[in-house]
Amino acid sequence: MRHIIIVGFLVILMAGLTYFGLDSAGLMPAQASTQAVAIDWLWNLQVIAMSFLFALIVVPLFYSLIVFRRKKGDLSDAEHVEGNTSLEIGWTIMPLFTVLAFAYLGAYNLREIRRVDPEAMVIKVRAQQFSWNFEYPDYGGFISNELHLPVGRQVLLKMESRDVIHSFWVPEFRVKQDIVPGRVTELRITPSQIGNYKVRCAELCGAAHYAMERVVVVSEAADFSAWVQEQQIAFAAAQTPEGKGELLAAANGCVGCHSINGAALVGPTWLGLFGSQVNLANGTSVVADESFLTESILDPAAKIVAGFEAASPMPAYSFSQEEVGNLIAYIKTLK
Repeated sequence: MRHIIIVGFLVILMAGLTYFGLDSAGLMPAQASTQAVAIDWLWNLQVIAMSFLFALIVVPLFYSLIVFRRKKGDLSDAEHVEGNTSLEIGWTIMPLFTVLAFAYLGAYNLREIRRVDPEAMVIKVRAQQFSWNFEYPDYGGFISNELHLPVGRQVLLKMESRDVIHSFWVPEFRVKQDIVPGRVTELRITPSQIGNYKVRCAELCGAAHYAMERVVVVSEAADFSAWVQEQQIAFAAAQTPEGKGELLAAANGCVGCHSINGAALVGPTWLGLFGSQVNLANGTSVVADESFLTESILDPAAKIVAGFEAASPMPAYSFSQEEVGNLIAYIKTLK
C-alpha cells in the first residue's frame, strides 16, 4: 500500500508538471474566433488527459526500475504474481467510458462550431494555383485579393477550386476546410479579435504551394463598412475594358502565376509583354500580339515560353470573346 500511495502522488505531480509545462510553452496561436474558444477548450481537456496518461506510464516504470531493482548478488527468483481480473476489467471499462465522453464532447463542439446564424454574411472564395480571391455578393459583387471581415459577425464562406484540391486555413481561427474541384464547400467563421492574419493553403497543391497566402483583416464594423465603400467605388470605376480585365485576372487567379511588376513567378510576367518578342521552348520565337495572347489565354499549353517548361500545366479556360479582349486590354496597360 505504501508503494501505491507514493506512486499515486508522483503520478499526480508529474501529470501537473507536464500539463503546466505544455500550457506555458504557448504552442497555440492567438484565439481570434468564437469557434476557436470551443476548439481550444476541448484541446485543453485532451492535453490534461495526455499529461495524466504520460505520467501514469512513466512514473510506475521508473519507480519500479529504482525501487524494485535486483540487489547485487541476489540470484533468487522473483515473486510469482497471478493476473488480477478486477484490475483488467477496470482498465478496460475506464478507457471505454473516457473515449465515449470525448466522443460526446467532440460532437457537441462540432455542433457549436457549425451553429448557423441566419444573418451571416456570405463571401465567395475562389482558390487556384497559387492565389486566393474573395467576392462579396452582399455588397454588389466586387472582388478583392484580401479577405476583410467585420469583428463579431458570422461569415459564411462558400468556396470552390478551379484546378486542384486546396485547403482554407487561418490558424488563429482554428477551423480548416478542404476545397475540392467541382464542389462548393462551406465554412462558418465568427471573428472575435481585431487584427491582421493570413489565410494559408493547407493542402500541397503544386510548386508554389508555399506562396499561396493572402492577408486577412478583421476590423470594427465601421472600418469594414468604409473599406466596402472604397471597393464599391473602385469596382464601379473599373468598368472600362482594361478595368474589367484587371478584375477578371484577379478573380481567376491569373496574377498568382503571372506577375504584373516583373517579379519571377511560375509563369511569364505580364509587365511589358504585349508587343515583345517571346522565345518559345521549341526554339522559335513569336511576337506577343493579340493573336498570341488569345491563344495563350484559351490554351496555355499551346505554346510554352522558354524557361517555363517545368511549370505546372494550366487548364484550358472557357473565357468569352469579350473577356479575352478585356484581359488583353489590361495586359496592354502593363508597360
